[in-house]
Amino acid sequence: MTIKHPPAYTAMEIAAAAHVPGKELAKTVIVKLDGKMTMAVLPSKYRVDLERLRTACRAGSVELATEEDFVRTFPNCDEGAMPPFGNLYDMDVYVAARLSGDEYIAFNAGTHTELVRMRYRDFERLVNPKVLAFAR
Repeated sequence: MTIKHPPAYTAMEIAAAAHVPGKELAKTVIVKLDGKMTMAVLPSKYRVDLERLRTACRAGSVELATEEDFVRTFPNCDEGAMPPFGNLYDMDVYVAARLSGDEYIAFNAGTHTELVRMRYRDFERLVNPKVLAFAR
């Protein structure tokens, strides 16, 4: 199901505008693991603990990607509104364990005015993410 909402840019603004519980809203953060672009998907209220992610992935290095690093990867998406379907972009997807226990998740649908809400198990079936503990 899709949810239209007034333009919103931060996770808190999006949850309020779309009337979605904050715990259900997932955000997609692009990180570089050993230089490779990767998606980290986590509850909107949390942050990526880069060191925990690096350790869990057994990577040598991890850093947040800049929008300049990835904007061309998502040509049909508003800047910073990419959906967590890394499999469509040849990117690994890591989901925070805190999110994997939710019945539903909602996430940007490529714009700052629309969300997709779906059962987490359907998302998992479509994307086949690796579930790790990296949110704080």
